[in-house]
Amino acid sequence: MKRSTGVRMCATAAVGALSLALVTGCSSESDKKSDDTKASGSASASAAAPAATAKALAKPELEKLLLTQAEVKGYRVDDGDDTLPKSKAEVKTDKPACDPLAWSTAGLAPGDKDVSASNTIAAEPKDGAKDLESALQVEMTFVGLSSYDGDGAEKAMKAVSDGVKACSGGYRLTSEAEQDGKVTKVTADQGSAQGDETVAFTQSVDMDGQGTAQFRTEVVRKGNTVATFYTVNFADFGATKAAEIPAAVVQAQLAKIK
Repeated sequence: MKRSTGVRMCATAAVGALSLALVTGCSSESDKKSDDTKASGSASASAAAPAATAKALAKPELEKLLLTQAEVKGYRVDDGDDTLPKSKAEVKTDKPACDPLAWSTAGLAPGDKDVSASNTIAAEPKDGAKDLESALQVEMTFVGLSSYDGDGAEKAMKAVSDGVKACSGGYRLTSEAEQDGKVTKVTADQGSAQGDETVAFTQSVDMDGQGTAQFRTEVVRKGNTVATFYTVNFADFGATKAAEIPAAVVQAQLAKIK
């Protein structure tokens, strides 16, 4: 069902505060593949586990690893500070096991870590945005990086994988602005099979009685660093099919992580 301009405007505003189903906080103004995570959460055959002595990167180091404008063609790269939650305290769920899913989608560290760095990468419009409709023809990817000591990155991946199973029946989200969102279903998805380990999942989100929207998130471990990717297409907000996470963005970002 095609969404109204009003609903998409609401989605645009909400994504800045909560970014996922985090995007469903606008309700107050409204008006495959597999049952397990084997396909999405298993490491590749050559997966490398972080060394036991691995040390987590500090925030400034993580920020240097984020993609810059010159490193990804056809996209606009912006600082994520104004578009993503700044801390885990801003992203709350009613089930602790679901927290890593919400954090991953919000560009925050999915594991037992508070330090993270994030930005947003939007596809450049093919035509000049001359009106509201064309301005909403934007595909935006939220990217988050976090780093862990020892085997912390592996534990973070397990927390996400376990969350996909535990939260298959859905969960609720609440932002600091007291806007609620409801995820009705979580399913394992096919990951990109990049990095050392990948977990991907799709979340079905209640659009306040106007149907259900689908959102895909991918979490990738490379050594002791974890990258999260979540894409929203504002023009198709509320579509029954989740927006694809751009392979070019994933590849370029992982290439910067040593």
